[in-house]
Amino acid sequence: MAKGNIFLITGNGAGKTTAALGAALRACGHRQSVLMVQFMKGRKDIGEYMAQKQLKTLKIRQFGREEFVDMKHPDIKDLQLAEKGLEFVSKIRKWPAVLILDELNLAIAVGLLRAEDAIAVLNRIPAKCNVFITGRYASPKMMEFADYVNEILLLKAPKEMKTRKGIEY
Repeated sequence: MAKGNIFLITGNGAGKTTAALGAALRACGHRQSVLMVQFMKGRKDIGEYMAQKQLKTLKIRQFGREEFVDMKHPDIKDLQLAEKGLEFVSKIRKWPAVLILDELNLAIAVGLLRAEDAIAVLNRIPAKCNVFITGRYASPKMMEFADYVNEILLLKAPKEMKTRKGIEY
């Protein structure tokens, strides 16, 4: 079975998830199904999660805690949730037109998942499903596997970052 296109969005700049959501919005506009699987995220007050109510073809599943993950010493719960998320993806039977694996790169980078395991799951995705993988620190294996690799660079940012509802979350 031929796999769908894999778009990988990485880098230290802001906007990786936002870029994937742009593709989701386009697909929703054409009444195509979109499934976003969020690794390392569990907050329900973020814009994309709440947008499910307005966008009938967008579904989001979260596999993370509300708290931020300690990148140097992830909790065992973070590991369990990430594994559960990848298992969820492996068991999808009705594939969406667009599948977003949000923060998968970062989950691999901090040791919650292995690139080889993610690639094994991605190899089973049918050609009709296009996959967007986001997150900093994409591994060389994931970049090699992807059909498209985009890096978002941080060229400038305010000295004091403020998170704003509707913009950063």
